[in-house]
Amino acid sequence: MADASKKQKVVIVGAGPVGSLAALYAASRGDDVEIYELRGDLRDPSTIPLNFTKSINLALSERGINSMKESGRHGLIDKLLQETIPMYGRMIHGRNASGELWGAAQAYDVHGRAINAVDRGSLNNALLDELDRTPNVKMFFNHKLTGADFRSNKAWFEQRLPDGADDKSDRAPEVEVSFDMLIGADGAHSATRYHMMKFARVDYQQEYIDTLWCEFRIPPTEDGNFRISPNHLHIWPGKEFMFIALPSADKSFTCTLFAPSSHYSKLEDGPEKVVEFFDKYFPGVCPDLITPDALQEQFTSNPHLPLISIKCKPHHYGSSVVILGDAAHAVLPFYGQGLNAGMEDVRVLFEILDKHGVYNSLYDPDAQKASRASAFQAYTDQRAPDTHAINDLSKRNYLEMRWGVKLPLYKLRKYVEETLDSYFPRLGWRTQYSRVSFSNERYSEVIRAADRQGEIFTAFLGSVTLSLLGSLGFILCRFRTHILPSGFVLSPLQTLTDISFKVYHATLRAYSYS
Repeated sequence: MADASKKQKVVIVGAGPVGSLAALYAASRGDDVEIYELRGDLRDPSTIPLNFTKSINLALSERGINSMKESGRHGLIDKLLQETIPMYGRMIHGRNASGELWGAAQAYDVHGRAINAVDRGSLNNALLDELDRTPNVKMFFNHKLTGADFRSNKAWFEQRLPDGADDKSDRAPEVEVSFDMLIGADGAHSATRYHMMKFARVDYQQEYIDTLWCEFRIPPTEDGNFRISPNHLHIWPGKEFMFIALPSADKSFTCTLFAPSSHYSKLEDGPEKVVEFFDKYFPGVCPDLITPDALQEQFTSNPHLPLISIKCKPHHYGSSVVILGDAAHAVLPFYGQGLNAGMEDVRVLFEILDKHGVYNSLYDPDAQKASRASAFQAYTDQRAPDTHAINDLSKRNYLEMRWGVKLPLYKLRKYVEETLDSYFPRLGWRTQYSRVSFSNERYSEVIRAADRQGEIFTAFLGSVTLSLLGSLGFILCRFRTHILPSGFVLSPLQTLTDISFKVYHATLRAYSYS
């Protein structure tokens, strides 16, 4: 008779937010869970991040919040949300022709919803603390995945000694770990994905875009307040580059300069040029928010890091391994969806595992293995198109953030879409941003919906343009003797046609650009 009390053993590689959330989901279903993390305990302030810097501040939105709620730890999400800072829109900064600074707010959502600025460390610490209180979870820090056999379901971890420990052996000890299911949530440079690719035929695409990023900090005022509005994501757009600022709990702002590598090279040759660069392209930052000395020091001392974009398929092999988060789909940070997409991976995966009967109360190892294999395949089939979609959306949004937000056509489109959403909700017409950030709609469906709305909007603009030009052409033909100078020869139909098509195609290009 099958042992009904037998549990799955789930090994999770990576104790970041995605891996920690996956551990909570598995533990809540009765699995015996072990988490292996390359770094030391992430709650220890002395633990050095892998890229030697704080990461770009995180924006927690509906997908991430919903995924944490579905873990059943309601006290956890309530506590986390109390520590976040709501951002209701963008604040675009610039300088007019007379030299005056200006700031223009653009609400994210016509219904007043917000995304939430959250510190990665605080989020990760809260998840790890919750796991510490979970009896069927064990955590192993300073363990590096060095090998895996996904046919025999075994993995090998090198047990790294903490910094400062005395080890006279030639190499660190290695431990062998068996598992029923291994979840790889170990980031863009995933060891799990690397070893999985030895077994699965994985289509893999990696791209470093020609943009580097560097972190800066706007300190609080002397009396401990925010220097600028804390309820906005602040953007200084520069067409080819941009500077952004997100609020932090200590009343400072974590800021990021995104720029092509060629611009970084020029600034690195003469750090004194940094102040001039900021004064020209990001007015109001220096010296109003960051002093010249602090700006130069931060640019010089903080690393200039690349941005990686990764797509792959499948996200699993057989019934033994599945990859989530950046390990499966590293996305650019310009939609604020890296964390949210990774957490949504966890929710979708376990919903599919439940649907395929992996957690059936009657334990049968062969049936469970078969169910897991079909669930993993269903997960790849559903999730891969969505992760590819958010990857593409994030690339597009960089162009919008650094330049499109200033274009009149972008503002017109946003106004029309939000007006329809507000007054005619049954039409189902929403902005792309609203669909991404304030719903759980599949990313691939978001693109299809946005494309449909774009076609309708473009056709509408084109028809209005042609109608106006047709009226203008009629007026010119009807009253040409009064309007045009003597001797001027006009071919009304040809001129109208040329002008109409030029303006119409210009409208198409502008809409695509914005």
